[in-house]
Amino acid sequence: MRLGSLFSTFFLLAAFVILAGQLSAQTASQIVKISVSSGLPPVFSWKPDKAIGRLVVEHGSEEVWRADAGGNNALSSPIRYGVHPEGAAEAASSLPLQEGATYTISLYRWSKTVPKKLQRVGLQQFTPSEDSDEEILLGLRQALPVATLSPDFLFDGTVRGPEWSAVRDSIAELTTVEPEEGAQPQGRTVVKVLASESEIVVGIRCYDPEPVVAFSMARDSDLAAEDHVVLVFDTFMDGRSGYVFAVNPAGARLDGLVVEQGEEVNTDWDAIWQAKTSQHSNGWDAEIRIPIKSLSFKKGLTSWGFNVQRRVQRLQETSRWSGANLDYEIYQTSRAGLLRDLPEFGFGRGLSVRPAAVGSAGDPGPASGMDYDGDLSLDITQKLGPNLLAALTVNTDFAETEVDVRKTNLTRFDLFFPETRSFFLEGADIFQFGAGLDEESMIPFFSRRIGLLGGGEDDLPEIPINVGGKINGRVGNTNIGALIVNTRQVDSLDIGDADEEIRIHVPQETMGVIRVNQNILEESSVGMLATFGDQLGRSGAWSAGVDFTYRTSDFLNEKNFVASAWGLLNDRDDLDGDKYAFGLRVDYPNDFVDANFTTIRLGDGFEPSLGFVPRNSIHLWSPSVEVNPRPPWLWLRQMFFELSGTLYNNLDNDEWESYEVTIKPLDWLFESGDRIEAGITPEGDRPPEAFEVAANVDIPSGSFAGAYEWTRFFLGGQSAQKRRISAQLRWELGDFYNGDLSTVEASVSLRPSTFLTIEFSGERNTGTLMALPEDVDEEEAAELVVTNFTEEVFGVRVLLNFSPDLQFSSFTQYDNESKELGTNNRLRWTFDPLGDLFIVYNHNLLRNAEDRWEFVSNELPVKVQYTWRF
Repeated sequence: MRLGSLFSTFFLLAAFVILAGQLSAQTASQIVKISVSSGLPPVFSWKPDKAIGRLVVEHGSEEVWRADAGGNNALSSPIRYGVHPEGAAEAASSLPLQEGATYTISLYRWSKTVPKKLQRVGLQQFTPSEDSDEEILLGLRQALPVATLSPDFLFDGTVRGPEWSAVRDSIAELTTVEPEEGAQPQGRTVVKVLASESEIVVGIRCYDPEPVVAFSMARDSDLAAEDHVVLVFDTFMDGRSGYVFAVNPAGARLDGLVVEQGEEVNTDWDAIWQAKTSQHSNGWDAEIRIPIKSLSFKKGLTSWGFNVQRRVQRLQETSRWSGANLDYEIYQTSRAGLLRDLPEFGFGRGLSVRPAAVGSAGDPGPASGMDYDGDLSLDITQKLGPNLLAALTVNTDFAETEVDVRKTNLTRFDLFFPETRSFFLEGADIFQFGAGLDEESMIPFFSRRIGLLGGGEDDLPEIPINVGGKINGRVGNTNIGALIVNTRQVDSLDIGDADEEIRIHVPQETMGVIRVNQNILEESSVGMLATFGDQLGRSGAWSAGVDFTYRTSDFLNEKNFVASAWGLLNDRDDLDGDKYAFGLRVDYPNDFVDANFTTIRLGDGFEPSLGFVPRNSIHLWSPSVEVNPRPPWLWLRQMFFELSGTLYNNLDNDEWESYEVTIKPLDWLFESGDRIEAGITPEGDRPPEAFEVAANVDIPSGSFAGAYEWTRFFLGGQSAQKRRISAQLRWELGDFYNGDLSTVEASVSLRPSTFLTIEFSGERNTGTLMALPEDVDEEEAAELVVTNFTEEVFGVRVLLNFSPDLQFSSFTQYDNESKELGTNNRLRWTFDPLGDLFIVYNHNLLRNAEDRWEFVSNELPVKVQYTWRF
């Protein structure tokens, strides 16, 4: 207990000292102040800790003024005309700034990776006027003016028409992030933007004489392994949120929401937009068309945050327009450039109506006979201004949602499966709480707790949703999210498995969540979260909490830093004990050093009905540090050295319950894209009660057998995904509780063309344990018995891409625990940007004791939906 208190006190004090040293700097807003009195020399000043290498002022192609630090990044505030750092020679007199003339100011720093090489980190234009003798720029940000989009624009996937040729302003050059920060890419990327009051069109020309790497055409494909371009829009200019759109040379589209302020992207979000591509001898072109009605934005802005990133998979090369820094992600909108001179956007009445019709036929069981059903559902959204959206869903249907990927569970905790239902994904970024909270620790609001029910997380039975409403968006600097859902009464819901039938009564229930998050400082926030209701109808269920997150991408010479503290309280009539939870996280997520520390305390009565809590009554301590050098070897891109640990203590911190340490001395990423890793994981566990590892394999509790401690070893490799055949393999072996365990995970991807993709995956666990005798409770067991077990899960996924708007996918899975073979087949035809047709066929078989296949169920739902926008 004393050790835990000392740790907590130390890190709280350290975080306080760091924050105290940074708050004043962040409050200054990275202001660049330019005195631009007409007819006078310019005067520049900015934050004293922002060292630079060169500052240049240009009028057209003529350089008007510059200050140069000579290679040591020593130039700092204040800088005045003709005044240089101490010891530097004064520059020759330059012409004063003239009223009405447009000037460009560029800020450079010396590259961290290439000696004596300057890298431009900011660019912005300004015009001196008689009305104002001073202009304040919130950071020097590269800017791209938009051109006017005509009503008769031809959208054909080429950037060669007369309308594109007439655009004067463009992004004509990106800067590499990898393999060499601050260098020039091997192929140019040109980006132009057109806009009208109703839509934005982005044209991208990617020069590359070599064949592109593009395997997929499907919507929401993982494009990380292919050539692609990513666009990020910060439509609120808050540096915290954003929309992500990506496309590959074959026309595959990916969209998402920026969450965790750029640390992650929610790719399950879908918008209505279009993309067309074309390939030619010099590379490939892409046109991306985004209706304004698909976005929320802050009214009155003439500029949005904007960034572009290109990936050339053949070269393992990543280049970016703004913030080309290894420590930053493209999704960090605080480092984006500007898309300026935007028109005044109109979103009409802001009303969208999407009805859907579903018809289904199927056999729900071996002796049930065919069952036919049909239903209608309705989704309505109404913009309450340009940046606030209200949504209503009636008789909600999720027939098109893909099945969960099965996982092997050798722990005593429930597995986690992410939300994939469309209604709950819109605005999901607003409901994020705290920093660093995930399925390993705790998620305060987990939307799969609404409309799904069961003992585990996989393949949960559905509870029909009668009606649901949601409001999400922003009012000024305040982010608001509210959700309320009413679910239907189910008299006999089957929550058992293939071997056991368990039926329960589920009452009609109303559940909801409210989230308010206030933006403060430059990248920080403070907020609250509250939930109410319980899927099982247990009365008095609610939870509430507050969180504060300090973020900056300007820490210790432009590094990322995060510190977050939060607290929660929950209640329900059947809960007793300590119902509080609180936590602290300090994070330094950067390229060379990535370090963090997390501590979380969950009381023994903390069990929020709408949250995901794998275990409570614990105090978690989790330090981690990675050192990731980039050696100057032509064949090796980066090395990763990791030392991390997670310790679960009891609430008094005087006894551990479980722990896991990861020591990874080998993790190399080669220039080819191949990767290998090896490491050691010492582990320990004191289970409070016996639990089942595999079928009829029960591990005794810690009180029966004492503490379990063991060590495991792992070795893995992954081939570069740029190849048409790629694979990955991971092998773990060593002790496991009171026995041993060997685990092999493997996957192979075959991509002979953009039309066909075949993916094989599998996991096999074989082990020997000293387990309780079958059907014998721990209290009655005289001795343990040697038990061998094998846990397997296999999957095959086949994708047929007829076009970017027509795909067929088939996903077949089998695991020897449930002994069920299930296949999910889905055809999606986007017959119009506003309309989709889904045809889904599910078929399930069971392997019986005689090793024969028995029919379990099948289902054929057909769903058509169309959106009308007003």
